[in-house]
Amino acid sequence: SIGSVWMVTMPVNPDEVGDMMALINEKFESYPGMRAFSTKGSIISSNDGGTRAVAVDFSGSDINALYQAANALYTKADDYFNNPQINSDPGSLTLEQPFIEIRPDWQRLAELGMNGDDFGYSVAAVSDGAFVDEFLLNDDQVDMFLFSNAGNQQSIEQLATTPILTPQGTILPLNAIATLLESKRSDTVRRIDGERTVSVYVIAPKEVALETAVNTVKNTLLPELRESGAIPQSVSTRITGAADQLAATQDALSVNFLIAIALCYLLLVAIFNHWGYPAFILTIIPLGMAGGLLGLIANNAVSGMLGGAYQPFDMITMLGFLILLGTVVNNPILIVDQTRRLLAQGEALHSAVKQAVEVRLRPIMMSTCTTIFGLAPLVVIPGEGTELYRGVGIIVLSGIFVSTVLSVTFLPALLVTVLARFAPKASTSTN
Repeated sequence: SIGSVWMVTMPVNPDEVGDMMALINEKFESYPGMRAFSTKGSIISSNDGGTRAVAVDFSGSDINALYQAANALYTKADDYFNNPQINSDPGSLTLEQPFIEIRPDWQRLAELGMNGDDFGYSVAAVSDGAFVDEFLLNDDQVDMFLFSNAGNQQSIEQLATTPILTPQGTILPLNAIATLLESKRSDTVRRIDGERTVSVYVIAPKEVALETAVNTVKNTLLPELRESGAIPQSVSTRITGAADQLAATQDALSVNFLIAIALCYLLLVAIFNHWGYPAFILTIIPLGMAGGLLGLIANNAVSGMLGGAYQPFDMITMLGFLILLGTVVNNPILIVDQTRRLLAQGEALHSAVKQAVEVRLRPIMMSTCTTIFGLAPLVVIPGEGTELYRGVGIIVLSGIFVSTVLSVTFLPALLVTVLARFAPKASTSTN
């Protein structure tokens, strides 16, 4: 028969959770016919792989073809990923689960004045149990169920002779009013959009980005299985789950990001009363975001060498770029504003830019250091509960650090170069 075991375990050393998962999988998969799936719990997602799972839905009318396709993907995924975690819904991809099918004799039931609901309730009561009612006990809701003495331990022969009370008051054996058949099939039939569906969840190793895993499954693995006939033509496939959410989030963030840049630019235009100076400030935004992305890559590279915590580029981490949009512009605003004031007072271009950096360097370093040191514990000391904002912290910390360095090096050079060209009459020396 088909069964399942579900358990929650916790290592003595939290840093060894990956090793513990590998040992658990190895232990249970050593039993013939047993599959094992383990995943690290998350406070922001379910335990089916969460933000790392690539879910593939197989839909169609032929349940045998669905299970064939799902089993093919389940087996083939190991060839494309190094020891991936693979799960499925239903949990068992087999049609060999024993079932007892009870087919009522509708003519006989009509003669006895028994409808389908009454018959189903009676059969449930003498097998798995039937719900009766509920009542309150000390403000707690308690359900009542009706069970027979035999319960669900009886064989098909015993169930066939189980007495059933009819509305007429007569007692008849179950096989007198129904036909009992023994069969094998799946215990679960899922439907999505009205179609029978079987899902397989592929969780690539942590060093493989989610987008890379999605492209591998979508562009390589599924087409190969389709060409080989492992996925019949009658079965349709669809990638959902975290992969689908990632694409939707990327589209939404792209639109929101453009709107945020436009609003930021218009606000700076209103503050400076000028259309050109805000453009200097906005040049730091993409550079700061590149710094945030490089920081995430560097963190994972160092963590991989030292055996530390890997930070995926998930949907929460993406929000760090929107946060950077409003933070990396602060330092350039100080330098550009001070340069503009000095130029208005008749200062030479080179001198104005140099003095602006010198005057604003101290407040820039103070604000940058407080931000970096405030985010550092979240980034360098990962622990329970930090997974929610650690990715955002890495993006913001790295982005602010890089943007600060560029604000006092690249931005002054850009100001001198551009303003000297568009304002040739401005003196570029201190003489």
